[in-house]
Amino acid sequence: MTLNIDAATKKVQLARGFTVGDYLTAVDEKNRNAIASGIHRRFTERYLDPVSKPATGLHGFTIMAISCLMIEALESFRRGWPDTSQRGHGEQAFCSFFDAHSDFSLFRGHVRDFYKGVRCGILHQAETALGWRIGRKGALFNIHDGARVINADKFAAALGVALDSYRDQLTVAAWDDEVWVSLRKKMERVCANCLPQKGVV
Repeated sequence: MTLNIDAATKKVQLARGFTVGDYLTAVDEKNRNAIASGIHRRFTERYLDPVSKPATGLHGFTIMAISCLMIEALESFRRGWPDTSQRGHGEQAFCSFFDAHSDFSLFRGHVRDFYKGVRCGILHQAETALGWRIGRKGALFNIHDGARVINADKFAAALGVALDSYRDQLTVAAWDDEVWVSLRKKMERVCANCLPQKGVV
């Protein structure tokens, strides 16, 4: 890593019990298990725990908003993208995510509309569009009277399976495998985002 990380930034938590400093040490030691576990915790704490605990009483809409954030973040790790601001990366993230995970095979053929109607609808209009509906009953995905309906609970559960699969892939892959090269590229940006900005008071 070419960044100059100061002592204060090394204490920034990427996940509970996993700091920037812990990550840098694990990179120096090529400790794949420590990094895979830390990244898994980061995603679980930020995305899956808030939507899976019954006491939260979240609406299915909120679950899908969080789920869309997780898909984009997870694909950035898998592809080594610093972010998805480059034109087309957002849609590409969803296309490649649904293609990569068999638990989401029902969405194939609907991915571009999902991106526009669910991800962009929620992000830009605070509602779904293009006939997409969100519920918490029934199948993961079905079409009813022309409307495409997502079961938000089952969607989030399938995301958990995808995250476990990513962690397992990291655990068994060699340090110089593409999955690790991509993760380290993304983590360089994550660590850079933790650095304080000069001139900010």
